[in-house]
Amino acid sequence: MTSAQSSTVGGPLRYLHLLPSLLIFTLLAALVPHSVRGTVFGGEWIWSHGLGVHLAWRLDGLSMLFGLIISGAGVLVTLYSLSYLAGHPHENRYFLLLHSFLLAMLGIVLADHLLLLFIFWELTTVLSFLLIGFYHEEDSARENARQALFVTGGGGLALLLGLLLLESAGVTPYLHAWLDAPRGFHEHRLYPLILGCMFVAVFTKSAQFPFHFWLPNAMSAPTPISAFLHSATMVKAGIYLLMRLHPLLGGTYLWMGPLVVIGGVTALWGAWCAMGPSDLKRVLAHTTLMGLGLLTLFLGGRSLPALLAATTFLLVHALYKAALFLAAGIIDHQTGTRRLDELGGLGRHLPWTAAATALASLSMAGFPLFFGFIGKEILYKGVLTEELFPHFATVAALVANAFMTAVSGYLIWRPFFGHRPEALDDTSEAPWQMLAGPLLLGGLCVLFGLIPGWVVATLIEPAVMSFHLTDDNIELALFHGINAPLLLSIATLILGGLFLWQRERLRRLLTAIHRLLPISGEGAYAIILAAVQRSAAGAALPFDRGRPQTHAAVVLFTGWLAVAAVWLFSGGRLPPLPATNPPLLESGIVAVVVVATGLVLFTRRSILAIAALGVVGAGAALIYLLMGAPDLALTQLLVETLTLVIITLVLIRLRKSKLTATPRSSGRYFKAGLALLLGATLTLLMLLVTGSELDRDVTHFFETYSYVAAHGRNIVNVILVDFRSFDTLGEIVVVVLAALGAVALLRRMKEQG
Repeated sequence: MTSAQSSTVGGPLRYLHLLPSLLIFTLLAALVPHSVRGTVFGGEWIWSHGLGVHLAWRLDGLSMLFGLIISGAGVLVTLYSLSYLAGHPHENRYFLLLHSFLLAMLGIVLADHLLLLFIFWELTTVLSFLLIGFYHEEDSARENARQALFVTGGGGLALLLGLLLLESAGVTPYLHAWLDAPRGFHEHRLYPLILGCMFVAVFTKSAQFPFHFWLPNAMSAPTPISAFLHSATMVKAGIYLLMRLHPLLGGTYLWMGPLVVIGGVTALWGAWCAMGPSDLKRVLAHTTLMGLGLLTLFLGGRSLPALLAATTFLLVHALYKAALFLAAGIIDHQTGTRRLDELGGLGRHLPWTAAATALASLSMAGFPLFFGFIGKEILYKGVLTEELFPHFATVAALVANAFMTAVSGYLIWRPFFGHRPEALDDTSEAPWQMLAGPLLLGGLCVLFGLIPGWVVATLIEPAVMSFHLTDDNIELALFHGINAPLLLSIATLILGGLFLWQRERLRRLLTAIHRLLPISGEGAYAIILAAVQRSAAGAALPFDRGRPQTHAAVVLFTGWLAVAAVWLFSGGRLPPLPATNPPLLESGIVAVVVVATGLVLFTRRSILAIAALGVVGAGAALIYLLMGAPDLALTQLLVETLTLVIITLVLIRLRKSKLTATPRSSGRYFKAGLALLLGATLTLLMLLVTGSELDRDVTHFFETYSYVAAHGRNIVNVILVDFRSFDTLGEIVVVVLAALGAVALLRRMKEQG
């Protein structure tokens, strides 16, 4: 299908897909003047008052900046996708996933409660898995989607652990309260562990070393998804979390050291690797790594210039990277290839795409008059104020930016100038729906560079003040005079030109280094995944034979270990044995139960064993009756009778009427020992519970309100039917579904003879 035809598939109604993101962006844009004046919007819904779980949301300057980036990119990507995926059989599923992801990302940046943030954090993980694997017919897409899910999902577990530790440390779950968090929390014994959990969550989500490998592989997603997820939104979720955590956890060497080092290494490695690939999207993916690394590096600082640099570069990166991804999609869509070694001379055929690519690339390179130039100046101003490893941070920022300059020059020259392959002679410009996004974003790269004062007053300053209170003056300008940042910017352009000139040698050097490395991040991931699969296969080996006895033994033994561990760690207290003189009737029932248990264990006749088992159950029912629980006794007796009848009917249909299987002696001894352990453990637990002082508040509540509120005198029945009605309803539904499933299986077996 040609681009002209595809742009008209579906008619005007397809433009309704623009409504969600367009409405959100319009609403946020209308609230920007209030945000500039310091107004904060928020709300709260009590989900569980008893547990203290409130679903709170908050729109401040930082949320506003992220919200505008997310919804604005959502509008342009949706418009772009209307032409890019027109006529695709799964187009509706694509837009459903895209809009769901957009709402999940907005949920992260608007959440003011830790629980709400975690829920949306995990939603983005699941939805990104579905979007990366959108072309699920391809093996590579499925594998890359699984890789992203495993890595970012593991980070989500670390985030959950960190949130639980924060609660244990007494930290309020409301994010806005962290702005005034006392610095004494840094001395808390859980601070290093909390910091480690948060770093794992951030590094996996934002593809920091050593978890950087999943991001280039995620390029198997459709190009507009790559523009949305991996440049403007999802990978920025970790950066957003770092900003929110900065007032609470930031400012210490434990915070600054890992962020500066890991961020610098990621920026250097991503920028250098961007010189190597021929795939246009992989080149852009590696430049994304560089941008994320620099953002992480600057958030390791605690000075205003460093945090201002991170916030400014956040917007700079979102603008030029989304534009470049969308332009790459146009090149791929119109030519059928995105390999740089197969492209050339497209400037005359794709003039608007070339213009958008040039604007975005020059901003990425940091040329004067572009927003990227201002961003680079403030980057160098921030890196010079780093308190920890300032020389490393300066060199990392300089070299990484120089590589970006070289990549920018190559992105402009290689596809649009030079010799044009004959296969590309019929290439035509893309539809306006695909051009609108990259042209608008490229134009903003110039416009924001010309009016930096408006940008800082409207977007940057409110965002910085939302996570770093300061009385210092925040300003951006196109020219600050001859100073160290300007000299570093000039050095960046010179060094970038040198790297572009020596690009082929750098590529060969990079390839040689890759071969010399003993292991890569992706190789480590493959090793860990294979080890997990081998461990799972080994653990499942005893269950492959389908022996229910083995399954039950493992489950019971694991349960006993858990109970024993909790008991030992809680002090291992033994309860005093009660000195009782049981009545003769109860002693006689217990004796009958013991004898019946012996028959179950040693008889070889199946009917006798089942009957003895029924006697055991009936004896337990009599004990319940004597202890004043007639309803429980009746239930026990009915269940035992029904079980006895069903098993007897089954045994009648079997050919053998004797239990002829003779287990090995070792197996019998193990089961006997396990049974004794479980019996002793349950007895110990019962003695501990009955010997301790019980909190009877719940008992008094049910005694008081069972008749008053539910008009029932049987407290147990009232609890099941009224106070726990949804729980009981759920149990009934499960039983009914199980019965329906059994009926369906029996009918299928009957049909198959």
